[in-house]
Amino acid sequence: MTADEGIEERLLSRSGAAEPEEDSSLRSKVWEESKKIWRVAFPGMLSKVSVSGIFIVTQAFIGHIGETELAAYALIQIIGVQFVNGIILGMSSATETLCGQAFGAKQYHMLGIYLQRSWIINIITVTILVPIFICTAAIFKLLGEDDLIADSAGYIARWFIPILYYFIFSFTILSFLQSQLKNIVIAWLSSISFLLHVLLSWIFVTVLNWGIPGAMSAMIVASWFVVIGGFVYIFGGWCSNTWKGFSLAAFADLWPVIKLSVSSGVMIW
Repeated sequence: MTADEGIEERLLSRSGAAEPEEDSSLRSKVWEESKKIWRVAFPGMLSKVSVSGIFIVTQAFIGHIGETELAAYALIQIIGVQFVNGIILGMSSATETLCGQAFGAKQYHMLGIYLQRSWIINIITVTILVPIFICTAAIFKLLGEDDLIADSAGYIARWFIPILYYFIFSFTILSFLQSQLKNIVIAWLSSISFLLHVLLSWIFVTVLNWGIPGAMSAMIVASWFVVIGGFVYIFGGWCSNTWKGFSLAAFADLWPVIKLSVSSGVMIW
């Protein structure tokens, strides 16, 4: 064997030993990054699935009440609720951006301020949109919808008003906790609320035969269970670094937050 062949053989043997080490290192890095991603993404995904499940379960129970009621519920959910949901979800995504930046910069006290600012802006936005749900029957009749379905949709739409305000707190609290890697709390609350909703829907609609009021009451109670649980977690001291109580500072510098929220809301919608 010549000297050149010996050198070449040693180089090949070294490269062959290095490849398994590099592959092992790459797999380890991918696994670690995947765990970090799932730690953030899975609770948020579980929360969104639970919320969607509540709407589907309500639709199923209303379907047993009557065809007109089912058509009216589907109409207001697809057109009215999804319209507001898209706007509030988009505007709440601005809270996630601001809270994430503040947490990364270790300005922990600002997370609570941003959360309060988002509540102020979103409450005003939803209040402006509420008349749409009050006048739903007249709007649908103006668009040529059947009078019976339009009247039923108008009745159901009023029951959805508490759900609109639920969107405000649910989305923003999720963003607030997610920026701190604490959104597993909302995931558990959402899962429990889904099971609670199924139980209440069965009791109110099937056992007590309360009809539309029963189905919608079950939805409202189960949905607000998540929000109240979030309030208890935040106000109870489990976010002591990021929640310092209500502050008048939340009313200062609202305009930049409004611009970011509106642009995010229009984009998602």
